[in-house]
Amino acid sequence: MRAVIQRVTHASVTIEGNKRSEIGDGFLILLGIESADNQEDIEWLTHKIIGLRIFDDEAGVMNKSITDIGGDIIVVSQFTLMASYKKGNRPSWIKAAGHEVAIPLYNTFVEELSKALGKPIGTGEFGAEMQVELINDGPVTICMDTKNKE
Repeated sequence: MRAVIQRVTHASVTIEGNKRSEIGDGFLILLGIESADNQEDIEWLTHKIIGLRIFDDEAGVMNKSITDIGGDIIVVSQFTLMASYKKGNRPSWIKAAGHEVAIPLYNTFVEELSKALGKPIGTGEFGAEMQVELINDGPVTICMDTKNKE
């Protein structure tokens, strides 16, 4: 799994003109899933995201987690994060999981993250054409890949 975690002051997902999810302070997470991903990847990524201390404390130091600030999260499926660009200029998504693997893993990730956060998680819609709007705070953007845990 690959995740792009963006610290935001506002984020929303709109599908066919209808706002699906909207948050204030928190994380907008773009999530890419590959065929080899499993429950262990979900658990590791959930733990890392919930514990990630990238919100400012009273001294202006990034020392607080999403739970410390009572922040919200939106998770958007993003198969293009799995792009392979080694040959030519047209990316290949051969590593991206098909719907039969990706949808259950995406749903489980959202459920696990919601439990860890202690409140519902905003989402997009798997496979839909979405407009994602955000105000990246900082800007702070962290990339995580469960295949690079070291």
